Amino acid sequence: MQSKVIATDAALQLIEKLKAKYGPLMFHQSGGCCDGSSPMCYPQGEFMIGDSDVLLGEIGGCPFYMHAAQYEYWKHTQLIIDVVPGRGGMFSLEGSEGVRFLTRSKVF
Repeated sequence: MQSKVIATDAALQLIEKLKAKYGPLMFHQSGGCCDGSSPMCYPQGEFMIGDSDVLLGEIGGCPFYMHAAQYEYWKHTQLIIDVVPGRGGMFSLEGSEGVRFLTRSKVF
């Protein structure tokens, strides 16, 4: 069985850098407007997970959650978390690094 969420080597390197800086991390992708459609990286416990969030797995030892409504659109895909240059969500920790996390996908 394939993992529902994986990360590229570049994303894993950035996660390690952020963990060294901020401690344990978590990811959430809500599917809302603006920044909500991007994977957001937070210090673990700084984002409240609700009953409508689905744990898809871990990347770099960090839990990755997605809002259930968005998961309905993505449930037949494998999410591939990558890093690209640019500014992402203003609350996501990687913003100060001049890069942002990006979700790519592959159909199962």
